[in-house]
Amino acid sequence: MAGIHITDIEAAINHWRARKPSPDGVMLAPELRALAEVYALMVYFHEDEADEFSLPEAAWQAWQVWYDTTPDTPCIAICSTSQGDSLCKGCGRTFDEVQHWPGMSATEKRQTWRRITQEGHAWRFNRYLERAAEGPAAATQAMQTAAQEAHRQRRRQTTA
Repeated sequence: MAGIHITDIEAAINHWRARKPSPDGVMLAPELRALAEVYALMVYFHEDEADEFSLPEAAWQAWQVWYDTTPDTPCIAICSTSQGDSLCKGCGRTFDEVQHWPGMSATEKRQTWRRITQEGHAWRFNRYLERAAEGPAAATQAMQTAAQEAHRQRRRQTTA
């Protein structure tokens, strides 16, 4: 069973807040209200994940619309699984995840995204950050962030 992590519910809520802001600061769009109910119950019951099959239909549909705005795959076109690695150095997915990605459900894909993001070892999170960026503005921002981090590391090495 694949679950939807609370951070994905939060991201979907923020998506809908930007897409359909409250006209008066009180009323919520139906999609936002559906997601907010799920989020509130998760917080109340101290749950990190919501079962995708028990989600109310309106919340599921709202989450699905948000999901459709996310990148389809973490691939950065440097796949080391084709060279025999069990874990791709480029994106961080396992060989099985790379092979079965097209057949995985949206929630299974998001669980994989969450794992590789938390691990942060894949090249998409460091060495090839600019390849993972979405669009030219994001690529520029990613390169600036990487340059700033490299500068900080050099400064730490010289002061140590």
